[in-house]
Amino acid sequence: MSSSTACASCSKSPPEVKLKHCAKCPEVKYCGRVCQTAHWPAHRAVCVGQTGGTPRTSVPPRSSAPPSSSSSSSSSSSSGGKLSPAKGVKKGIASPFTQLDKGTWLHNRAEADVYALLIDAYRLRAADMYNLEGEAEEDSIQGGAADGLRGFQRFLGRVAAARPALLPPWWDASKKTACEELGMRAGQWSSLRAAVEKSDLIEHYGDSQFPMQLRMFAEAVYGKAPGGSSGSMMKAMMMAMESGDTGGYEATNIDLSKILGQRR
Repeated sequence: MSSSTACASCSKSPPEVKLKHCAKCPEVKYCGRVCQTAHWPAHRAVCVGQTGGTPRTSVPPRSSAPPSSSSSSSSSSSSGGKLSPAKGVKKGIASPFTQLDKGTWLHNRAEADVYALLIDAYRLRAADMYNLEGEAEEDSIQGGAADGLRGFQRFLGRVAAARPALLPPWWDASKKTACEELGMRAGQWSSLRAAVEKSDLIEHYGDSQFPMQLRMFAEAVYGKAPGGSSGSMMKAMMMAMESGDTGGYEATNIDLSKILGQRR
């Protein structure tokens, strides 16, 4: 395959978009993770053939030059009075860690945002379980399935059964179906056909602390965090920052990766 100056999926080229090449195939370029994931079924055989591997999963390799996964606070920090996340949703919320503690993190959000956040909370939890505990359900992306729908349906069942109620008051069977249908729609961010990494989420939502929010939501659903860790102390600290009681610390000075047990 010859080198290209356009995205292999959407055919857009610089300066309209910034291209990154496939981590294993420098001649194949993409404008972003969504296009790379959409093109993966066509590219997989070539990519695996060049590296001598076997196509065990449907997860494409990371693109080159990934966005920084630093845990230091971005300009759109979740703490303080700013809305989080900065992008990727119709509207962010204030004091997200306080909302997580109250069980109202998904309440008072746009319907489409609730669907997307549920999907991303599940996708990050599945990735964390695989990376930290080596566990992958057979019907998950990490286990080699074409999509994670079955696992996501079980996740939604847990969310619905949680007390206090984590889902917004308007949630019902029809909303559950609509959420699942969004996850199975091809060529868009909230895809159950693709795995996500922390760096993908930071780039998409523009908030370095947003993966932490997703992890804490999933911890509330399952009652524990992957690897046996707990986010309770971190959540308490972030809540204090949201209320203005920083204890002499600023979010930019905290190495969150150490506190979270080196989660990636």
